[in-house]
Amino acid sequence: MWNQIMERMPTTLGWIFTVLAFLIPYGTYKINQKLHKSGDPPWKKEEYDNQYNEGENQETNKQQPSN
Repeated sequence: MWNQIMERMPTTLGWIFTVLAFLIPYGTYKINQKLHKSGDPPWKKEEYDNQYNEGENQETNKQQPSN
């Protein structure tokens, strides 16, 4: 029984590629976020902040019952 389970497990190389398949896109995403934080012009940052704050306001409005 244990041999059947171990035969179906991926090899060490398979595990490494699986981890890399997650880490490479995630790392690219995080680097992109940092580049945008430091490199976007001020008007672009304000635009992003406004969109983010509007989304928060809509969520809090949904949570609070209206009278």
